[in-house]
Amino acid sequence: MGTTTLARPGLAELVAGIREVTARTAGPRETALAVAGVLRERLPSPEILTEREREGSPETYTRHTLHTEAAFSVVGIVWRAGQGTRIHDHVAWCAFGILQGVEDETLYRDRGDHLTEVGRALNRAGDVSGFAPPGDIHRVRNTGATTAVSLHVYGVDLSRHPSSVRRDYDLPVR
Repeated sequence: MGTTTLARPGLAELVAGIREVTARTAGPRETALAVAGVLRERLPSPEILTEREREGSPETYTRHTLHTEAAFSVVGIVWRAGQGTRIHDHVAWCAFGILQGVEDETLYRDRGDHLTEVGRALNRAGDVSGFAPPGDIHRVRNTGATTAVSLHVYGVDLSRHPSSVRRDYDLPVR
């Protein structure tokens, strides 16, 4: 069925809903949006992570893989104030929900020799979204003053892939 690290509040119901939509939905964009719908309906509380996990790390944001199976993985991410990702894209579709705090997401388009900013979203607790490659280039940062916690569902088995990231972008942004 899959690997779940611990029994966590709301995880079993969430995984069941994700399984249902991934089994009947075709195409990465449609799947990302359908899984985002499941997250909207069943978004758990920050307590899906333990108190210790929610502390995060002073060095970098932390990832906690909560569940993996062939069609998807569920990951909790903890971002202390000021922490963020590099500009990157993904190997598969993704849906995410903000459980606590604020995440600032900047979207980019690859122009070959440079990137252009094409959008920005300030995601707050309760906000849910989904996206799929191609065109999923972004950077996420905690621009708030407190720790942010988000739940990500990736359309890849992270027990078999080292990361959900396909590529980091070091191109100039114009």
